Amino acid sequence: MFGLGIGVVVLIVVAVLAAFYGIYLYNMFVRLTQRGKEAWADIDVQLKRRYDLIPNLIETVKGYAAHEQETFNAVTAARANATAMHVDPTGITPEQIKAMAGAEAALGGAIGNLLAIAEAYPDLKASQNFSELQTELSDTENKIQAARRFYNTNVRDLLIALQSFPSNVVGNMFSFTALDYFELPESSVEREVVKVEF
Repeated sequence: MFGLGIGVVVLIVVAVLAAFYGIYLYNMFVRLTQRGKEAWADIDVQLKRRYDLIPNLIETVKGYAAHEQETFNAVTAARANATAMHVDPTGITPEQIKAMAGAEAALGGAIGNLLAIAEAYPDLKASQNFSELQTELSDTENKIQAARRFYNTNVRDLLIALQSFPSNVVGNMFSFTALDYFELPESSVEREVVKVEF
């Protein structure tokens, strides 16, 4: 009878420890999911900063190369498309991430074409306003990349937790879902240098 009492106590202790571990894993999933959403919000802030710089950049280039209307229109359209792709961090879907990546790649290409025009205008390149805008844009692009890496790191951590035992049991039990990586197509990452000749 004394042996039966120790067995019950051991079972109760094991059950309590398992419950605490389950609570720990549940809270870990909540934390990882929220970090992913917060990281996406950081990307969104940097993208908005970039969107705000583009009209000033267009106006500055227009002052020197007014006949490049097609390029200005392409940048404006790409910016409008990218800003329309706003993704709410509380409800990120894989489709939204892919659409955002495509819109950002198109915008990056259009901005690259706009900056390539500047190469043909020495007065524009020497302009302090253009130089400052170009520096701000470059800084913003670096911040976007850093925010994207931070987001993808959080996505990776969540995926590892969802696929590892025993955390995957708790993750599946409470229907935690993975977030998708935010990857830009290779063409936007490895842009070719555009040569402009007049």
